[in-house]
Amino acid sequence: MQQTDSPPAITYDRTRYNNADLIDLLEALLLPRMIEEKMLLLLRQGRISKWFSGIGQEAIAVGATKALTRNDFILPLHRNLGVFTSRAMPLDRLFCQWQGTMPGFTKGRDRSFHFGTLEYGIIGMISHLGAMLGVADGIALASNLDRDNRIAMVFSGDGGASEGDFHEALNVAAVWNLPVIFLIENNGYGLSTPSREQFRFAQFIDKAIGYGIRGVKVDGNNVLEVHRTIADVAERMRADRTPVIVEAMTFRMRGHEEASGTAYVPKELLEHWARFDPVINYERYLRESGVVSDRMVREMRARITGMIEVGVERMLSEPEIVPNQAAELADVYAPSNADAWEPPGDAADERRFVDAVADGLRESMRRDGKLVLMGQDIAEYGGVFKVTEGFAEEFGSERVRNTPLCESAILGASLGLALRGRASMVEMQFADFVACGFNQIVNNLAKTHYRWGEPVNVTVRMPTGAGMGAGPFHSQSDEAWFTHVAGLKVVYPSTPSDAKGLLATSLADPNPVLYFEHKALYRSIREMVPEGYYTIPFGVARIARAGAGLTIVTYGMGVHWALKLAEEMPDAGVEVIDLRTLLPWDVQTVVSSVRKTARCLVLHEDTITGGFGGEIAARIGEECFQWLDAPVMRCGSLDTPVPFNRALEEQFLAKSRLRSTVERLMRY
Repeated sequence: MQQTDSPPAITYDRTRYNNADLIDLLEALLLPRMIEEKMLLLLRQGRISKWFSGIGQEAIAVGATKALTRNDFILPLHRNLGVFTSRAMPLDRLFCQWQGTMPGFTKGRDRSFHFGTLEYGIIGMISHLGAMLGVADGIALASNLDRDNRIAMVFSGDGGASEGDFHEALNVAAVWNLPVIFLIENNGYGLSTPSREQFRFAQFIDKAIGYGIRGVKVDGNNVLEVHRTIADVAERMRADRTPVIVEAMTFRMRGHEEASGTAYVPKELLEHWARFDPVINYERYLRESGVVSDRMVREMRARITGMIEVGVERMLSEPEIVPNQAAELADVYAPSNADAWEPPGDAADERRFVDAVADGLRESMRRDGKLVLMGQDIAEYGGVFKVTEGFAEEFGSERVRNTPLCESAILGASLGLALRGRASMVEMQFADFVACGFNQIVNNLAKTHYRWGEPVNVTVRMPTGAGMGAGPFHSQSDEAWFTHVAGLKVVYPSTPSDAKGLLATSLADPNPVLYFEHKALYRSIREMVPEGYYTIPFGVARIARAGAGLTIVTYGMGVHWALKLAEEMPDAGVEVIDLRTLLPWDVQTVVSSVRKTARCLVLHEDTITGGFGGEIAARIGEECFQWLDAPVMRCGSLDTPVPFNRALEEQFLAKSRLRSTVERLMRY
């Protein structure tokens, strides 16, 4: 390692540290630095494909990780190799992860640090910066609920701190008193954009005032200062359970990734920060203090080199993955171990749709004492539709939680809870508002099991649909946004009995479920609903009305439109198939019906272009072509936003064209 005769750039305070502690930190610093040096050599040789360098920032990852207990959770970024090495992760498996080979943590499905491992208490990033901040909230919330003293530490860069996820996660953590260390690496650049073009405030710790929490600044290149600061913050946090911003001042000495280079960085700035290299300065300090000798360092380096070479040999000798389609498909969803539950008896009560949804929630809350409900105004107020009225009194405010208007952070928190073994339900006040948390659902919740094997027991309730004169932002049918996303399940009941049973199934399923409930059905329909806890399996359609002349495949409100029309047209012989779930959907029941009737109409309230009906129609065309006497037709709503005016809304809705479409199909 390069040594200089200039005076030390960093002053170290070894108070509280014995020689063994100091030497341990040196080895912990050298390991990620020497791994990087090896990887950069392999990159130049073309033997690995990409690298994100943390050279110059090792003191943050190493000092912070070593300051926490092994039971604490850490959520690092792609420049925090020292987190993984300081948790003693096997180097061969880590290196294979980078190369995308089977012994890695994601079976080649992701790379770099885009993975988690509960065994080592590390939850890695996704590419969407800021997304893991809310996940840290959920992990910390689980600690509070479980009454343990574990905390979460989540990394953010200065660039990523501009994202809305940063604000939302800080706000939720502050409001809920969550033990989260928000560790911001202020390294001067967001890719090529300097800090002066990223934000106007002087320091990130200034933001702490706005959230009503503490902020601490630390020299990010001084491993002892980082270690001592994080240790002190963590000790206090275990008692007071309040979040803290820790801003670590450092500099990124290499490109955002190696292909980017550093041509945009002034040469004198690089030269200035090179003097503050955390590894060179710390090693020199220990030498000059007599803590280590030249021989000790040589032996330490030789030992580390040997470890690295063994890992590299394993990495480079691993065969290419042989694709296995069945294995890929099998890992998209966590296998459900939930048993099918029949109603406990014959007793039943007449219940409205809204009552049945509440019953499903209540029975599941009683059955699973760790289930947490989260949503805007769902506690004492009972939610805008009063589904959770009385829940806070029965189950307490810890499990029935009012949330700030932070959809993304709350959905992220639901993932954090799931990783700590807690199921959760997140209520969108209106399904339309889920757009504010879209990334968390489609990129975090949906992909976690496929990427690194952890179940994600999260149910997102989605009050949906038009017909109430609520206009374009409270009336959308957005189920098709999610039926395209592998890893999600999509449920859409049409009756009170199904609403209760399917919700119980959703809350027990170890996968993320989007549960749609049509607002116009809440208080407009009622039926006898079995008492007690029961479940209804996903992917099993219901024949709502038998017939032989025409099949209408539909779900949600469309079931009621179809049944009404069938009564008005008794000679048409309409068979109505209620899908009940869209992911998965019951292909076999639909195919059997269409082969019998030879005519099929796919009906939904969603706009016709891009609606889920197109998928159903295409599948019917593939599997029933030779049995069809007419083309498969679709009936959907107009390709416009949902209008506010009631006459315009009636024109918009698919039901206004349902009869004419059926008549056209019958005439074909």
